[in-house]
Amino acid sequence: MADHRFLCAQAVAREAGQLIRRRFEDKSSFNLAFKGHQDHLTEVDGEAERLIVARLGEAFPGDTFIGEESAREASDSLWVIDPIDGTACFARGIPHFCVSIAYLRDRNPAIGVIYDPMFDEMFAAALGAGVTLNGKPVRVSGSDDIRSATIEIGWNMRSGIPGFVALVDRVMARGAGMIRSGSGALAMAYVAAGRLDAYLEQHINAWDVLAGLLLVREAGGYVSDFLAGEGLNKGNPVLACTPGLRQVLSEASGIR
Repeated sequence: MADHRFLCAQAVAREAGQLIRRRFEDKSSFNLAFKGHQDHLTEVDGEAERLIVARLGEAFPGDTFIGEESAREASDSLWVIDPIDGTACFARGIPHFCVSIAYLRDRNPAIGVIYDPMFDEMFAAALGAGVTLNGKPVRVSGSDDIRSATIEIGWNMRSGIPGFVALVDRVMARGAGMIRSGSGALAMAYVAAGRLDAYLEQHINAWDVLAGLLLVREAGGYVSDFLAGEGLNKGNPVLACTPGLRQVLSEASGIR
């Protein structure tokens, strides 16, 4: 049954991604709104999430769902979904966004799937089985020198501007290079694939990060204890990196 869920998650992520890409390529097909300050929303988010929940709910009728746009019901057999991670990019015509689907069994991530529909890249991990990118195994970069590392640092209004600026200052003062692309889920996938050496964010929601956490862990990387406390329901900080950068980034960020 676990293999069935793994294959089904990939198929559903691809179907939702194809829907999202069609809507992206026809900008007149959706309107941009805001849930909060700099918190973008389009009707495509809801449309894609309904598709994902319908497909997975039909295949696994006893499972429950937590989604960014839908009602949230936790259980011992739980899907956690972000239909479009990187909505701001999607809405502004920037082709950097993804579908993120995680499956938790007894509160432990067992499946993580992140699909980038614009590049047709499927990052997929099952607990204990490693990570693949379009079917080929990938690993974290193995970087252990902060002075040659490239790190993505996520930002949102919840954690505040002063804290973000201070975090960037502490990390870059140690010699790291920094980027910010607008999708935490894709950043986590890039860490798993060795394209980035680390991802940091002072607060992120479960639907943005749980699939990526399993990807990085299964690719040989370090991930912080995101599910501690109320992480599933209220979010937490996150650090995902190569093992060799764990100590310096934990010290710089305070995230462990």
